Amino acid sequence: MSDSLSALIAAVDAADSAPRLTEAVQQLADARLPGAVSTLIAALSYNNPGAAVAAVDGLIGLGHLAVPALLNELDQHNYTARAWAIRSLAGIGDPRGLTTLLGAATADFAMSVRRAAARGLGKLHWADFPLEELEIAQAEALDALLFVCQDEEWIVRYAAVTGLEALALAIWHPHPEWRLPILANLDALAAHDSLNAVRARASFAQLQIRNCFNLTADLTSPYPHAIADWRLTLENLYFRKSLTRPLPEGDPRRFRNLAASLNLSL
Repeated sequence: MSDSLSALIAAVDAADSAPRLTEAVQQLADARLPGAVSTLIAALSYNNPGAAVAAVDGLIGLGHLAVPALLNELDQHNYTARAWAIRSLAGIGDPRGLTTLLGAATADFAMSVRRAAARGLGKLHWADFPLEELEIAQAEALDALLFVCQDEEWIVRYAAVTGLEALALAIWHPHPEWRLPILANLDALAAHDSLNAVRARASFAQLQIRNCFNLTADLTSPYPHAIADWRLTLENLYFRKSLTRPLPEGDPRRFRNLAASLNLSL
């Protein structure tokens, strides 16, 4: 370990106040030293948002070098730290993060984690994927984002729209068959979501897509039956994936199997 790296890590360890910790982590992040990855990941769990933001920036700056440690050291017990780590993976956009982002977006109990993962799924660096894996990876990302657009939390739906817009711009020409479900989903959100913010973001995404590809016609309206079929598919996907999401602490459904084995009734 270089003297410079040792000194920067020592400053993080010695910080005795929130401002000093933020400053020390920021200096370590700015140095862009590969040996700092573990310390930056540890900073994600310090309950210090300033330090966490600096650590995320540092990890994103280190890029591919930080991915193995982020995947191996992902905190399964501290959802705040996990959300910061997912933000880091999303910002890096490495193909190795796809599986983690898919699981986090569709099944994590913490809305901050789902939100970060949904944004990241649309912004993966698709050019870095092996060609033989690219279509499958993009299809999985699309399925996940369409599912997360139905999330019960509005900030997760908002993030999913952002991710869906980015993915649409990436796959529009290679996969014209995916255009209808994307536009139909955005149309449904723009018209019917319960929150003004989500409706506005969906409308903006539609506008960005249409402006990017010089679209003037409403591509969803000629296909009412296809849209209905797609919405039914989404409902089925949402139901299946909801079965895999962990139940909250204290939910009596967590104890049904135990009760059944004891011949009890909850």
